[in-house]
Amino acid sequence: MLKKIFQRKKSTQTSDLSGLLARQYRQQVDQKNIQHDKAQWLALETLQSLLDSLLAVATYNRKAYIQRLLSPTPLKCQGLYIFGDVGRGKSMLMALFYDACPIEHKRRIHFYIFMLEVHAFIHKWRQQHKSDAITALAKKISGSTKLLCLDEFHVTDIADAMILERLFRQFYELDLVVVMTSNRHPDDLYLGGLQREQFMIFTQLLQKESKIIELVAHADYRLTRLQATKVSYYSPLDSHADKFLVDNYNKFTNYAKIQSGILNILGRNVTLSSIYGDVALTSFEELCERSLGSVDYAVIARNFSILIMANIPKLSTENRNEAKRFMTLIDVLYEHKVKLLCTAEVPTQELYTEGDGAFEFKRTVSRLIEMQSTNYLCKKHNGH
Repeated sequence: MLKKIFQRKKSTQTSDLSGLLARQYRQQVDQKNIQHDKAQWLALETLQSLLDSLLAVATYNRKAYIQRLLSPTPLKCQGLYIFGDVGRGKSMLMALFYDACPIEHKRRIHFYIFMLEVHAFIHKWRQQHKSDAITALAKKISGSTKLLCLDEFHVTDIADAMILERLFRQFYELDLVVVMTSNRHPDDLYLGGLQREQFMIFTQLLQKESKIIELVAHADYRLTRLQATKVSYYSPLDSHADKFLVDNYNKFTNYAKIQSGILNILGRNVTLSSIYGDVALTSFEELCERSLGSVDYAVIARNFSILIMANIPKLSTENRNEAKRFMTLIDVLYEHKVKLLCTAEVPTQELYTEGDGAFEFKRTVSRLIEMQSTNYLCKKHNGH
């Protein structure tokens, strides 16, 4: 159902990319999807420069050998690292840049999911080969991807920290262009982590190979939108409920394309209807009708600050297992201060009134009500 609701037509590419990002940004402002912000505008100019450079390299590489000999060699494209507080527009700018880039071999992915794929590849490679897994992975990725965009870059795991320096060094040697968004400056990554002095080799490499941009926007625009959201829990499940989902997804992703995402958690695949930066679109069926638990919910809560959830049914004894999972989910979301926007069959007080665990469910009702309050919506997401 969600796929039908959120279907989008692919936008047409324009051959004239000069100033394209500025035009698209102004269009978003004119349509009142975003507010003009000077800091965003300055960051956009840097993204446009990279877009122009990528196009110059692609144009040069398409030329015949003799033509390349007679043409000046374009400068190597330098990656970008955009950091700033939550809600400043990093994902929105990344989306404008990525969608406008005409390079065929490009990929945009949430950093957490990227690292899951990295670990899965290394594990499988080491079972089948004796050669270096990271070198093989770097060649595999660079062979199919010339532009890699990573959302929500952060490092909290020692295993990730040890891999990144070697992997990214080979990316840069293979001319893979990497664009990243993060809440932290590279020097502030992995603070307090084990063997951080070794990790600092990576941050030095990152700053050498990337242009570092701080997005100092004047306001947390998503917080402003959350505060302006009159309803975060919508019932009943009527035609307006579908519109509620569409409007909120558009509001917090700036009309991003719906793309299903897969989280590999402890060797299991958990599918969400869409992932955009730290916004996740999902449903009660995806999260509570499957055999998921607190570990799965914790991974989701750490990596997504806004969860848009569809179709919470009225619960009864027949689906008490789903009710227990829902209770666990709400507890985890609450602890991590995730902002929940959802549609449900009935009001919160009527969700689960009879059956095994109905008394304990009252705490879930209380938390759902609190999660709709302005005070809760103003709290900072706890992603750690």
